[in-house]
Amino acid sequence: MLALPNPLLLPLRVVPDPIHTAVVSRVLNRLLAGQSIAARLPELDGRVIAIDITDAPCRLRFRITEGQLAAAPNAAQDVSIRGRLQDFWLLATRREDPDTLFFERRLCIEGDTETGLYMKNLLDSMEFDFKAHVEATLGALRDGPLGRLLGHQA
Repeated sequence: MLALPNPLLLPLRVVPDPIHTAVVSRVLNRLLAGQSIAARLPELDGRVIAIDITDAPCRLRFRITEGQLAAAPNAAQDVSIRGRLQDFWLLATRREDPDTLFFERRLCIEGDTETGLYMKNLLDSMEFDFKAHVEATLGALRDGPLGRLLGHQA
């Protein structure tokens, strides 16, 4: 198992949660560009999802609006996902199966059952498609060396 360095916890402990939430929401929105999971987010519009990192301690709250994550630091959450930073890292990098993390209670979902189940299924189906991400981020790359690298004909 890949151990996450303890120094990564320091910024989570020192920097206020609203700043983390704003930064993480922007990063995640960029990463979700072109991903199949992004097409399923509008079904959660208006819901507030909290990420509780127990060993920091840190709470990130996001409202899903039109398929995008927005910081919602003071909103009451519909669902919270709670766990250690290491387990969130394993989930994000797909080094551990989401079902394993939830069944072993290393990550816990609490709150609205329907929203929680939907979130868990989204996390289970999460696969990063690099090519789709590049195309969505940079547009249709039909010409030039990067387009050829991605398999497009000039």
